[in-house]
Amino acid sequence: MSKRAYRWNLFKKHKVLYLLMLPGILYYIIFKYVPMYGIVIAFQDYSVGRGILDSKFVGLKHFIEFFYVTPDSWKLIRNTIMLNVYDLLFHFPTPIILALLFHELKGKLFKRIVQSISYMPHFLSTVVIAGILVTFLSPTTGVVNHFLVRVFDMEPISFLGTPEWFRTIYVGSEIWQKVGWGTILYLAAIAGIDPTLYEAAKMDGANRFQQMRHITLMGMLPVMIILFVLTLGNFMESGFQKILLLYNSMNYETSDVINTFVYRRGILDADFSFATAVGLFQSVIGLILIVTANRIVRKHSETSLW
Repeated sequence: MSKRAYRWNLFKKHKVLYLLMLPGILYYIIFKYVPMYGIVIAFQDYSVGRGILDSKFVGLKHFIEFFYVTPDSWKLIRNTIMLNVYDLLFHFPTPIILALLFHELKGKLFKRIVQSISYMPHFLSTVVIAGILVTFLSPTTGVVNHFLVRVFDMEPISFLGTPEWFRTIYVGSEIWQKVGWGTILYLAAIAGIDPTLYEAAKMDGANRFQQMRHITLMGMLPVMIILFVLTLGNFMESGFQKILLLYNSMNYETSDVINTFVYRRGILDADFSFATAVGLFQSVIGLILIVTANRIVRKHSETSLW
């Protein structure tokens, strides 16, 4: 049988599965691949009136302007990297730790209640989360400052008006909002571990911590690797919406990142070519990171994205 006939038979055999895939495929084609054509304006002095085909080609002009002319370019890159490094260090491990703790809970009813409570913040919109943070951290009426003044007799702190606090607030809110939902994949990985491994470990004298370390963690490892590689792919993509809602002129020193800069130059200033060039730089860095990480992972383990 020829390859073409084999593929056609395979398609007919699994046509229902391919039909289920169709909406996802169309989504990525329409909203991810087709817009890639617009990347060319990063190398043009794009004019809405002239369109993409007739706009003047300027090569790397906008990239040079960002790195060598824009005064805050390196501050933007530094802030983006720092926010993502803190997010990777503190946010990435928390769902793993929480999933391990959930797995060790014996009371089924209590476990379900705690899991449900941890999932809830995920279903709140980012606008609501930002509103909660602004209200709770207000220097005059906020619950946090009220507690600090009453209990510790401290002076009120302007959390969102102090650059040093912004990264802590951003990463802390990310953990609170997403940690519960992030445990789902890890709990699914734990559910797939063969129970006889735990029984064998008990017979060999392994305590609960040793079982967690050598069986549960090892069973979660493939999922951890895949999610870590995917996280590196979005390393330069900070949470734009939350930052946009929380940043202000007083905390710009640490809160202004590449995404907010692109928003101001591209949407507010209508400098489409320059904003596209900066966004393309961001995407290229993400592509390099994910390809490099996947290559390293594939070299040292059997798990990889491709």
